[in-house]
Amino acid sequence: MSSIVRDRSGKSYLVPFILVTSLFFLWGFAHSILDVLNKHFQDVLVISKARSGLVQATVYGGYFLMAIPAGRIIRRWGYRSGIVLGLLLYGIGALMFIPGGKIMSFPFFLASLFVIGCGLTCLETSANPYVTVLGDSDSAVRRLNLAQSFNGLGWIAGPLVGGLLILGPDSNISLPYAMIGAVVLVLGLIFSRLPLPSIDNGTACDGGQASSDGQTASIWKMKTFRYGVPALFLYVAAQTGINSFFINYVTEANASIDPQTAALMLSFGGMGLFMAGRLLGTVLMGRISPRTMMSVCAAGAVLCMCLTIFCDGACGTAALCVTYLFESVMFPTIFSMALADIRGEGTKTASSYLIMSIAGGAVAPVLMGLIGESDMAAGFVVPLICFIFIAAYSFTYRRHTIWKDLH
Repeated sequence: MSSIVRDRSGKSYLVPFILVTSLFFLWGFAHSILDVLNKHFQDVLVISKARSGLVQATVYGGYFLMAIPAGRIIRRWGYRSGIVLGLLLYGIGALMFIPGGKIMSFPFFLASLFVIGCGLTCLETSANPYVTVLGDSDSAVRRLNLAQSFNGLGWIAGPLVGGLLILGPDSNISLPYAMIGAVVLVLGLIFSRLPLPSIDNGTACDGGQASSDGQTASIWKMKTFRYGVPALFLYVAAQTGINSFFINYVTEANASIDPQTAALMLSFGGMGLFMAGRLLGTVLMGRISPRTMMSVCAAGAVLCMCLTIFCDGACGTAALCVTYLFESVMFPTIFSMALADIRGEGTKTASSYLIMSIAGGAVAPVLMGLIGESDMAAGFVVPLICFIFIAAYSFTYRRHTIWKDLH
């Protein structure tokens, strides 16, 4: 692993890489436990699938509103400030679940989740681009994919903890959030006193890339970036929608499976394959190009979604689980591919827009809830469409080429 956290001069960034990578677990946990909350609120608060989709919509709406301010904070005060602010907001939002568990008000829970979403935005806006520059640019995709593997571990832990504590017979919605809130605030204190190395990956000015003749080229003229933003938007939409209604789909397609068992299947089946895919992807990317990896995975995801929609029972459930294997490498790969042609301060600006595109997660759950109110399988046409666009993005992508294919 040490080779991918060294720059061309031989300098190692292993320690800051390990510290920042620990944050990836935290937001993976925060996102994946939402999928348990979605089903829990349907049953306990007696709300529709479409309304329960507001759980994800609220968190991902925070990404849309907070991404640009987070980017400005990072540009002015650095990555460490963005990380500390993110941990502070995350911790506050999590601790709000303590009174929320007594009030049992859906709007109050949504307010708590919005605060968490704003915190996660700051964390992701800081950590994702920071990891890409902690070493040689040629290994940026592998480095981010490795860090995202620990994000996958958080995705496993969320449904596992949520299924046991929230969907279990002794339901306690406050306890998991109280625990994670305390941990997050302690980490915030640690990072507030922890100097992180400043990385300069080129000379540029805000909002663009500085060219040799002194003129600034807008990051939006980089088609690798411009088409990467909607690709990431649709990926997060697909992933969030699938996660949100995994438990609904499994319990409807298999009459003998209860919600708690479905949550364990999500944790060890879907999320287990998700983490395994990221670890495998890190190894394979040393041998094949990110574009080839994306093309294969996008095609596989399209096939799995078709089987999920048109099959039921064990076949549809298995296809839904395998989808997690194919989608595992998509976020870090699209993120790195979109930033491939951008240097300097333009990376921070571009990263803000990419993180803003995570707001795609606010759209898909509501649409899927509306379409799948009577038949959940029908709702999975939404991620199917998303994966088709992502496949087109990967098939036409050329690293360091200005998208001649799309002219």
